[in-house]
Amino acid sequence: MSFTLGNKSLSYEHIPLFYKFGLFLATIILWFISIYLYLRLWRPEYIKMGVAWPCVVVYAVSISLMMLNGASAALSKETLELIAKANENGPYLGLVIPNSFEMDPLLQSPNFTSSNLTIDFSGRRFRFGTITEKKVILVMTGLAMINAGIATQLLLSLFDIEGVVHYGIAGNANPSLHLADVVIPQYWAHTALWNWQRYGNGPEDELPLESQGDYTRDIGYLKFANYTVNVTDGSSYDNLLNNIWYQPEEVFPINGTPEQREHAFWIPVDPFYYKVSQKLEDVILEGCLNSTTCLSHTPRVTRVQRGTSASIYLDNAAYRDFIYHEFNITPVDMESASVALICLQQKVPFIVIRALSDLAGGGSADSNEADTFVTLASNNSVTVLLEFVKHLSAATIS
Repeated sequence: MSFTLGNKSLSYEHIPLFYKFGLFLATIILWFISIYLYLRLWRPEYIKMGVAWPCVVVYAVSISLMMLNGASAALSKETLELIAKANENGPYLGLVIPNSFEMDPLLQSPNFTSSNLTIDFSGRRFRFGTITEKKVILVMTGLAMINAGIATQLLLSLFDIEGVVHYGIAGNANPSLHLADVVIPQYWAHTALWNWQRYGNGPEDELPLESQGDYTRDIGYLKFANYTVNVTDGSSYDNLLNNIWYQPEEVFPINGTPEQREHAFWIPVDPFYYKVSQKLEDVILEGCLNSTTCLSHTPRVTRVQRGTSASIYLDNAAYRDFIYHEFNITPVDMESASVALICLQQKVPFIVIRALSDLAGGGSADSNEADTFVTLASNNSVTVLLEFVKHLSAATIS
């Protein structure tokens, strides 16, 4: 947020303390009057109870502080200058990374050269560097869909980005693949946007708002009664949770008509990036965590049809089997579909690389394998990322 003082424009943090105090006081007074009038007109019982004035004071001060804190979170002049200077050297390949244990192997890799430029904004740190002369920006998202969407949107809004590579670890739903394998799906979907059908209705019954185009029965559904256990007499069972119907996301493309939605469920990665990824299937991956802990198989890189994301840590074998057979899913994670949706909306090419850290819901192991193999999977995901950037640079130059 910026303010004009005379003929000079200032960002909030550069405003003199006296003016900040005046702005804060004026904000409190305005909210004080507004809230008191609201209580007097619509909540007169508060006046009679004698709690109106404390309510007014608390709400007015709280809202004023929130507003001013929001103002101070705006881009400072120094940050804007750093962004402008960085963009003069663009475009960059954006590397979007869920967590520190997935980012650290890249930062420590001799194939990554840091430029020692970092830009901090809105709780995110944007790190600049090169991989085989390809200019890159790294940003860590944090856990799950919302964090991933925010970080990706900030990256694309602030910087000159030519494309996005999202990498990390994932659970596995595909019984033909194994721990530490690295997969590159062609399509991604968010599978936690549901229309939860009321008990008593079934597949033949129209969903609420379906006739208006808000919801659909075209994608598929999960019937909870199908997962009743200890059924011995062959009779049918029901479940009060009934059915959930999978729904597409609403997307508002950057080059579309404002407020005119489109729907998307399966989001394709960039076709050129996917073609380049074909060259990664011969990359040699690590199969040992240390000198005493090794896998019984040799990990491999493979391209697969579909991956899925939701803000849910999936460690349930029944649901794993369901999404594999219903949607042909291989990796299951908590961020990739969010990155895909932002890139789809912004018309930016992207691809996702995920290393399998566990069989979602478990196999023969008593505990989740991710506790043991997260480091190995993270290292393998970085190995494939580095190879992808190398091949992408060569393909772009040629």
